[in-house]
Amino acid sequence: MRIVFHGANAGSFHQGFADLLGLKAEIMVLPDALTTAADRAAYAAADVIVATRFDAKLPRPERLRLLHVPGAGYDAIDLDAVPPGAVVCNCFGHEQAIAEYVMAALLRRQIPLDDADRRLRLGDWAYWAGAPERVHGEIAGSTIGLLGFGHIGKAIAARAKAFEMRVHVANRSPVAPSPLVDKAYGLGELGDFWASADAFVVSVPLTPETTGIVGAAAFAAMRPEAVILNVGRGATIDEAALYDALKSTRIAGAMIDTWYRYPSGDAPNPQPAALPFAELPNLLMTPHMSGWTRGTVTRRQRTIADNIRRRLAGEPCANQVRAAG
Repeated sequence: MRIVFHGANAGSFHQGFADLLGLKAEIMVLPDALTTAADRAAYAAADVIVATRFDAKLPRPERLRLLHVPGAGYDAIDLDAVPPGAVVCNCFGHEQAIAEYVMAALLRRQIPLDDADRRLRLGDWAYWAGAPERVHGEIAGSTIGLLGFGHIGKAIAARAKAFEMRVHVANRSPVAPSPLVDKAYGLGELGDFWASADAFVVSVPLTPETTGIVGAAAFAAMRPEAVILNVGRGATIDEAALYDALKSTRIAGAMIDTWYRYPSGDAPNPQPAALPFAELPNLLMTPHMSGWTRGTVTRRQRTIADNIRRRLAGEPCANQVRAAG
């Protein structure tokens, strides 16, 4: 059995994978660009490919039995190009890390630890308890609005409840009654949803229906003190509408982890958007890091290894995106 990890992202899951798999296999890590004949031949001979992208321009792996995305998003997989005998799967395991990122970002806005530390080192007791002008905020009692209630949304809701927040959810499919949810909205009720919370987290996948789902109308409906976080896909929030809402202080702020531009071979260190977001003081910018932890890697490795064993045994795979034809 030949297992190919294709590209730098997929290659991150290679270390220690053979021991975790526990099966006899030839495991290879190939570069993103398959420029040599040897690399192309190895790819074409794979039984299992772990990759974030697949299209008809790549060598056709006729023996392929399993194409596994090492993450949740599979918008770069051309399902029609995958050989019909292959099962296509994705995996999650990032929701714990992303939920912690969200809570850390929200707490950072309320509890000025870094500024308090900096000031006290200079003898400035700016946040000393005992005077009303020195109070800082808290997230208890505030409302968080979750656009999307899948793996990530549920993990955030559980942690938000632990912090005594109210949880509002807007989701494509109906939300079953849950102690984690105080109020649920359909996507036809987004106007009311955007007016209902103090902080919003966008975690919906990128589809034609969700592209630009957060636009100028959404920001116009939000409270002036509202903040928005994007941990899903950049294009789910309209770029110009987000910039205008922050530039004009229509909303109080944003924490953005998923963007409109990413590094490439031609531009290894680009600005993450066409508009000058880096100049905005009410924006926290991070480089698509929220789910990237050792715990995420380990959980995803386990899912991939388990699905390889399932496929070899003729058992149904978990997280199937497409069954074999």
